[in-house]
Amino acid sequence: MSLEKTRNIGIMAHIDAGKTTTTERVLYYAGRTHRIGEVDDGASVMDWMELEKERGITITSAATTVYWNDHRINVIDTPGHVDFTVEVERSLRVLDGAIALFCAVGGVEPQSETVWRQADKYRVPRIAYINKMDRVGADFFGTVQMIKSRLGANAVPIQIPVGTGDLFAGIIDLISMKSRTFDEESLGATFYDTDIPDSLLPLAQKTREELLESLSDYDDGLLTKFVNNEPIDSAEIISALRRATLDLKVFPVLCGSSFKNKGVQKLLDAVVDYLPSPLDLPPVTGIDPRTREKIHRGPTADDPFSALVFKIITDPYVGKLTYFRVYSGKLNAGSTVYNSVTDRNERISRLLFMHSNKKNDVKAVEAGDIVAGIGFKKTSTGDTICEKDQPIILEQMQFPAPVIAIAIEPKTKADQDKLALALARLADEDPTFRVKQDQETGQTIMSGMGELHLEILIDRMVREFKVSANVGRPQVAYKETITKSLVGEGRFIRQSGGRGQYGHVKLKIEPLEPGLGFNFENKIVGGAVPKEYIPSVEAGIRETLENGIVAGYPIVDVKASLIDGSYHEVDSSEVAFRIAGSMAFQDAARRAAPVLLEPVMDVEVVVPEEYLGDVIGDLQSRRGKIEGIAQRPDAKVVAGEVPLSEMFGYATKLRSLSQGRAVYSMQFSHYARMPQNESDKIAHKVKGFALQK
Repeated sequence: MSLEKTRNIGIMAHIDAGKTTTTERVLYYAGRTHRIGEVDDGASVMDWMELEKERGITITSAATTVYWNDHRINVIDTPGHVDFTVEVERSLRVLDGAIALFCAVGGVEPQSETVWRQADKYRVPRIAYINKMDRVGADFFGTVQMIKSRLGANAVPIQIPVGTGDLFAGIIDLISMKSRTFDEESLGATFYDTDIPDSLLPLAQKTREELLESLSDYDDGLLTKFVNNEPIDSAEIISALRRATLDLKVFPVLCGSSFKNKGVQKLLDAVVDYLPSPLDLPPVTGIDPRTREKIHRGPTADDPFSALVFKIITDPYVGKLTYFRVYSGKLNAGSTVYNSVTDRNERISRLLFMHSNKKNDVKAVEAGDIVAGIGFKKTSTGDTICEKDQPIILEQMQFPAPVIAIAIEPKTKADQDKLALALARLADEDPTFRVKQDQETGQTIMSGMGELHLEILIDRMVREFKVSANVGRPQVAYKETITKSLVGEGRFIRQSGGRGQYGHVKLKIEPLEPGLGFNFENKIVGGAVPKEYIPSVEAGIRETLENGIVAGYPIVDVKASLIDGSYHEVDSSEVAFRIAGSMAFQDAARRAAPVLLEPVMDVEVVVPEEYLGDVIGDLQSRRGKIEGIAQRPDAKVVAGEVPLSEMFGYATKLRSLSQGRAVYSMQFSHYARMPQNESDKIAHKVKGFALQK
């Protein structure tokens, strides 16, 4: 299949918008499956994990390939729950185009905004599909307006629905100006294109004019015909719309009901017509690890091989499966590749095209392919693999820091070894999952993106790795920072008969803007501290950053400048300067008005009007800040910011407040300074715990 006829796309949306249901229809209509798998029955092809089937949610992104109208479409179905945002992030990094799904009732929901911004970051062209038109309260034009206002996107309908809710019967294509209805008995596989009903003709003509107006910038010929009221054929509109979509200037909007088998074939047509092939995108840019200069690789088999690893999963039969996207060149199974990030060679024993969790061996892959490889030993998510004599490092992915942690202990000695293996494997797979040993308690601390994220990981440990463990209560991942600039001094001098230890440094520390992390600067002039000891000073500071000053949480957003010091010709050593650096930082940080930072979540609650007051009152009692209240046809939408520590148990409380009728979603927003009284409680609790030990 030529590259021109290849599409690498993802399906992304808020939880429960119908991504997996839509993917199942795509597989059915493209002839990949012979029956439709339903998420609610636990029978979908793409949700292959037992956990996904039981919970009816997507946890891990699954890849497959379908063929439509003589085109090959590689599809990745991504999760919608905010705890698994990393799955969307890494999929978008390697995809050329995307389908953004929206629920016709819910419209643009919080996670819809998150995934849209992620796609903006990687400049991924996308089409919008407004699903669930068969639901009561479905509002096609209202959702289009929300896409424009909340996402700032130029959303242009290329279809309108025939009826809504129970009366939803089909779609009107504004390009061909035909109405399409679907045969229920054939599960929508048979459809009928007819003239537009008279009652909908004025609306169709008006919406088509708006479409042509949006495209007139992209085609002078089309503009002339539009102004002079001349007939415009479908091919001209498709050509102009494709250019506008690839430029990210226009986002075509389609509609349908995947569950009721209406509108999915037109969605596949739109993928072929408007989303890019690998040839439509500029050559991928990376840096040469030897010279640090920028280099480009084109999407052809003739360029040197380069690929980006975007996902690793543990397979019970073949071990580690490493997914990668090939950007240039060609690779044969059994050959050796070079990991330019770790400076190691890796031998790939097998190459596989994946259909969910089913594997098809292939002899070779080339530019544009998304594949899995077996045989990688020391390759992680975000690494670049390439030819050793033509190295390149492609742009790596940035992953958010975890906001919640729990302590875990193995039940028996046998479980201890299994736990270590399970944690290592899961950390390999998931870059947002972190593991560390608490030096004070000796416990293993697991950190992740949310309660559900950690719950799923623990469940997987029990099922896949047969680990029995005791699990603590979830704890918030607080951080610390300083609020003043100060100078600190550290002297580490030991004399014990023979050779002693001597390290002496002066540091200036100052607060940085939120999100900047840690910055170290060497301002030594004249050799007061020899160059060979300066990395040791920085290492000592970094160790202190990990252990905090107020309550043992990591210190962030601080700059440390090494301004002075002294050394001893014989007694100075790297160890002495590392300890002196740590002492100087602690000396300054304790006096620099350190404060605790807490993760704050964006919370959105959809609630019937009669319970609105109770819900707002409850959020405010949780130190929440209400940002706004919006109206939906059937409910109010409350948006606000609430500290994560106050949100434990909120689902149960919300159910009781609203008799089970309200729903909420939340996602990490930012770290903010804690009120002093709350900060004192945390510090007292941590210190009290240490004293009890």
